[in-house]
Amino acid sequence: MPKLSIIVPCYNEQESLPYYFTAMEKLKPQLPLDFEYIFINDGSRDKTLAYLRKLATENPDSVHYISFSRNFGKEAGLYAGLQKATGDYVTVMDADLQDPPELLIQMYQEIQDPEIDCVGTRRVTREGEPKLRSFFARMFYRLINKIGQTEIVDGARDFRLMTRQMVDAILELTEYNRFSKGLFSWVGFKTKYIPYENVERVAGTTSWSFWKLFSYSIDGIVNFSDAPLNIASVIGALSCVISVVLLIVIVIRTLLFGDPTSGWPSMMSIVLLLSGVQLLSLGIIGKYIGKIFLETKKRPQYIVKEDEKLYRKFKSTNQTEND
Repeated sequence: MPKLSIIVPCYNEQESLPYYFTAMEKLKPQLPLDFEYIFINDGSRDKTLAYLRKLATENPDSVHYISFSRNFGKEAGLYAGLQKATGDYVTVMDADLQDPPELLIQMYQEIQDPEIDCVGTRRVTREGEPKLRSFFARMFYRLINKIGQTEIVDGARDFRLMTRQMVDAILELTEYNRFSKGLFSWVGFKTKYIPYENVERVAGTTSWSFWKLFSYSIDGIVNFSDAPLNIASVIGALSCVISVVLLIVIVIRTLLFGDPTSGWPSMMSIVLLLSGVQLLSLGIIGKYIGKIFLETKKRPQYIVKEDEKLYRKFKSTNQTEND
């Protein structure tokens, strides 16, 4: 029987995990697949790890987990899960049940088409989200699709079902600065999207604040577009032209009408304009240089502190010592 690897990044999800695992186990008989759960504990500060230990102990054949030494972020969790996955099909899901498990049935049916390598999901509504966040999310997708070289579908979720071939292609992309939504599109395999309405979290609270999402979107733009660098260059060129024109106007005015004032207002205006443009350009360039700097360090995406094998070995050693 084919195997399905289910990657579930977790950060402080102790309240959601019992609901998630129960829902997935109810779904299991409806799919002709062996389930392989791969939970990624991304430095949780609650009892997420304790629950994962319990699950792995009770389900040693199907439940696996990786626990990071600290919080490395969702992108590192996704990458770790993809590396550990051994299934013929691989899916990525959130533990809060905002990714409806029942969609996996339709996704599996769709991916049986030999022309389709991935079945993704996209939200058609954002009900329940703050209006400001929804507005900026829509603007982000419009912007990145205009200036980027890789199309990212508006409302697309990480929740998708992929073939082994597509997963292997993604794993060949070993870059440190990862933006999975872009990577899923960049590898170029044919993807079909299933629309669905937004679903509220089953329990717990989201760890994604507005500023985290904003920073994540900036990373996405920088990783998949050089348009900001081009914009900085254009702004710099225009500012130079404007400055030259203003200098010519000031010189002509002085020759024809004299200089009744000290010239301080015009000088300060030009200085502030050029300084602002320079700082903006340096900030954009610095963002790209920072990404290059991180890539050249060749640091690992994550550091594993514990997995189910280490935990079982630790328990076995302790029992032996106690005996």
